[in-house]
Amino acid sequence: MAHDSEHHDTGHLHTGHRNGHGQGQGQGQGQGLGHGHGQGADIDWNEMGPRLEAQAELFTPVYQRAMAWLAQEVTEPGLIVDAGSGPGVVSCLFAEVFPGARVVAVDSTEPLLRHAGARAARLGVADRFDTLAGELPDVLGELEYPADLLWASRSLHHLGDQRAALAAFAGRLAPGGTLALLEGGLPSRFLPRDIGIGRPGLQARLDALQEEWFARMRADLPGSVAEVEDWAALLTSAGLRHARSRSFLLDLPGPASERARSYVADTLSRLRDGFGEALDPEDRATLDRLLDPSDAASVHRRPDVFMLGAYTVHTAVRPV
Repeated sequence: MAHDSEHHDTGHLHTGHRNGHGQGQGQGQGQGLGHGHGQGADIDWNEMGPRLEAQAELFTPVYQRAMAWLAQEVTEPGLIVDAGSGPGVVSCLFAEVFPGARVVAVDSTEPLLRHAGARAARLGVADRFDTLAGELPDVLGELEYPADLLWASRSLHHLGDQRAALAAFAGRLAPGGTLALLEGGLPSRFLPRDIGIGRPGLQARLDALQEEWFARMRADLPGSVAEVEDWAALLTSAGLRHARSRSFLLDLPGPASERARSYVADTLSRLRDGFGEALDPEDRATLDRLLDPSDAASVHRRPDVFMLGAYTVHTAVRPV
């Protein structure tokens, strides 16, 4: 499970899984943070790692606000586990925000964990930073100690039986430990409704395709179980208490930075290629223009490109 920045299914941002890393919008799931990359043999993770790392850094304001909230909920954690860490952007932020904690980045993609370890070394937190390779949730059984805070950013929805996975996550918490899930939110926006080319409302139509893709992705997962996405109820069913939710805004106004433009272009390109024939021909032509750097109407050049999204974190506590 790799974090997506928004981390990287065909249409889900991810990321951020996986964190930082899925791109389908399932109920606002992708586009953002985090996100599933899938484990295809054709992916060069050594090349993809720096790209995912740079994308995840765009979302640092969201993660920082979420961690400031978590710091009010979780006092002096000894062990923090990032389940679905990808290249470690969020893992390293945890190490910086909680200087007394040891952080373990967990992911199934070892090249991304190497990026995470290298990032920790660059930031001077390597003495409190470990990595663990394996598939969620089973790999959590290899943790040496129970977690005081277990963070899962858009990794849970890549597991077929989310209720069983939540129970496994909860079982790896120390008494009084907190489970924090980043799931849901609102679809991201990059462009005005009317962009002057094609039919207005392009992103809303892409959202609808992403919802359909996300439903198929979930249905095709091994052991897939349909669940009402009432996260408070699911956390409670896992034996946890004091379920709470808070949403955090990413607001990067136009004109967008080069890094933001690159992210937008990457996202729209994956959507265009991933949806294939399901795309309306006029919308495909519009996307082609938006992705052509030589076109004045492209996201590489137009002044009205921005990034706006809302990301929801759900928390609950293991009883003492």
